[in-house]
Amino acid sequence: MSTPSGRWSDLDRPPLRAAALRSALIRPSGRWTRLRVVEATGSTNADLAAAAGAGEAAPGEVLVAEEQTSGRGRLGRSWSAPARSGLFFSVLLDPEPEVPTERLPWLPLLAGVAVAGALARTAGVDTALKWPNDLLVTVDGVERKLGGILAERVPDGGVVLGIGLNVSLRAAELPVPGAGSLALAGAPNTDRDPLLRAVLRSLDTWYTGWVAAGGDPATGGDPSVGPVADAYAAGCATLGRPVRAELPGGGELRGTAVALDGDGRLVIEDRAGARHPVAAGDIVHLRAT
Repeated sequence: MSTPSGRWSDLDRPPLRAAALRSALIRPSGRWTRLRVVEATGSTNADLAAAAGAGEAAPGEVLVAEEQTSGRGRLGRSWSAPARSGLFFSVLLDPEPEVPTERLPWLPLLAGVAVAGALARTAGVDTALKWPNDLLVTVDGVERKLGGILAERVPDGGVVLGIGLNVSLRAAELPVPGAGSLALAGAPNTDRDPLLRAVLRSLDTWYTGWVAAGGDPATGGDPSVGPVADAYAAGCATLGRPVRAELPGGGELRGTAVALDGDGRLVIEDRAGARHPVAAGDIVHLRAT
């Protein structure tokens, strides 16, 4: 009897167990109210945002794709990977009115903290944060991108938060040279079911504490760890490094990333000692000279 071939037949990449995930994560008074797993879609963020706009999704919904063919990152970049090789999912949250609009930029930073902590505990791999929304792992002594986070507002004031993580990608499957995966970083556990459960539980804990504090990053967070701002600064690989910020509109700023301000902006100190808060842009880590 021949073994079937194709993108769904990789025995090293079993499907997610949707029923078990729902049983573990959905509780009557819990954060997560509905969890769907689809075989493939273009973008979980786009699908969940459309469902929310049509009144077909409520806060607490989780949409997971075994394969995402047109995943979206920051600055219009695409995100794709082989089927069942990663975790590609979006959640619908409703931070307002408890969290003022000006504090919403902290949400993807909070998500980064939550994901990094969950992966350290469950996958056994240290993960660093690159401002504003990338997660990094070290592969053969080189810093590589493990995943990314994208937060998008929906018309009713909710936020769709998308997370993509490379779990079992092999070297030949990496989309770009700077990418990595948990497997390539030597993770002893790449079972996606416990990883997804851990990430969603961690996100729930951090988000609940942050919302209860009115979105204040200096006080809200995980009570067992500390505030979001402190945790992000402690895990951020960008702070203290020479960087190049490629700014919207084509400008560029070089200097040292010295801090995050109260609005979650990256503060870059140039050679003259002037400090510039950067709210958006593509950050490149440079070698120290």
